[in-house]
Amino acid sequence: MPALVLLGAQWGDEGKGKATDLLGGSVDYVVRYQGGNNAGHTVVVGDQKYALHLLPSGILSPDCVPVIGNGVVVDPAVLLSELRGLEERGVDTSKLLLSGNAHLITPYHTTMDKVSERFLGKRKIGTTGRGIGPTYADKINRVGIRVQDLFDESILAQKVEAALDQKNQVLAKLYNRRAIAAEQVVEELLGYADRLRGYVCDTTLVLNDALDEGKVVLFEGGQGTLLDVDHGTYPFVTSSNPTAGGACTGSGVGPTRIGRVIGILKAYTTRVGAGPFPTELFDEDGEKLRAIGGERGVTTGRDRRCGWFDAVIARYATRVNGLTDFFLTKLDVLTGWERIPVCVAYEIDGRRVDELPYSQTDFHHAKPVYEMLPGWSEDLSMAKTFEDLPKNARDYVKALEEMSGAPVSAIGVGPGRDETIQLNSFL
Repeated sequence: MPALVLLGAQWGDEGKGKATDLLGGSVDYVVRYQGGNNAGHTVVVGDQKYALHLLPSGILSPDCVPVIGNGVVVDPAVLLSELRGLEERGVDTSKLLLSGNAHLITPYHTTMDKVSERFLGKRKIGTTGRGIGPTYADKINRVGIRVQDLFDESILAQKVEAALDQKNQVLAKLYNRRAIAAEQVVEELLGYADRLRGYVCDTTLVLNDALDEGKVVLFEGGQGTLLDVDHGTYPFVTSSNPTAGGACTGSGVGPTRIGRVIGILKAYTTRVGAGPFPTELFDEDGEKLRAIGGERGVTTGRDRRCGWFDAVIARYATRVNGLTDFFLTKLDVLTGWERIPVCVAYEIDGRRVDELPYSQTDFHHAKPVYEMLPGWSEDLSMAKTFEDLPKNARDYVKALEEMSGAPVSAIGVGPGRDETIQLNSFL
């Protein structure tokens, strides 16, 4: 069985955790391949709700091996805290595998993130302040600290000192902040070494061997397509590649081994942080979507901006990811509207645009062109098959499928693990 990629097809927070968990019982490995603890998944199992940040959602499936790949940036304190929290709730975390090539978020990365964002003032990006961007910047600048460095004190000290030579100059002279002592950072990082050692391995080798043996490997993106640093609404993006191509570089598994790419779509659209959002609502409908959908960031705790479904974005996600399927989530949230607007195109400077504009300026000026679809009032939570849905809900799904360019293979009709209608098997 080839590998599968599961990713967000909007700005993130689409319900990837539920989708991954749904597949968790059928796959052997679930791999996080990018991002850090700036991403979050909520998974509901029975009457239990789990908020995951760094850990792959597959950690909640007893027969699944969760993997943190080389493309992830890891805050060791956050990882250990998350593991401890799950263990206290009776979840077995012993199978976790952590790439020795993953980069570490250090105390100076979080400091740089917070002071630089404040320095930007009105031009701020909306970063979570958790050190993600500065860690990726150090990775690209080849002054990063990797997980494997924890196990060689001499190398760790040399790398931390080299990284702080420049950063302390910036902190002191640009931001008027106190310099950070390299010795304190090294001491703190070494304190994590023994607790992490048992999880660390060559995950690239493990995953390729697993595929050779016919095992099923699922790659789980952290944020959404429109937050991709290359293909998103730059500069209001994350610092890595949550798109399908990132699964290869972030795990060390080649593209020829990936057989299916599943995009997660909300039945409406949300976004956290700054940046353009053509269908954003500032009225009672927006507040209603936020309240019914529980739209608050799992990791950030910030209210999500809410708007109607954007088919232009969905088509774009299909194209740049090579999507083979959609998992449509939160259809139940739309119950109660007499008519539901769907954005089918944009108007930019008086002209209609059917595809996502490549120009940042054009996207900032994009106004949604809406098509009105009939709504429904029936409760969807008990629906087990597509035919159980009211006609207008079925028509809504079919319309979104046609506009987005890939088949809808599963539909979320509630937050629970069992509140999902599966139209086609993902495996």
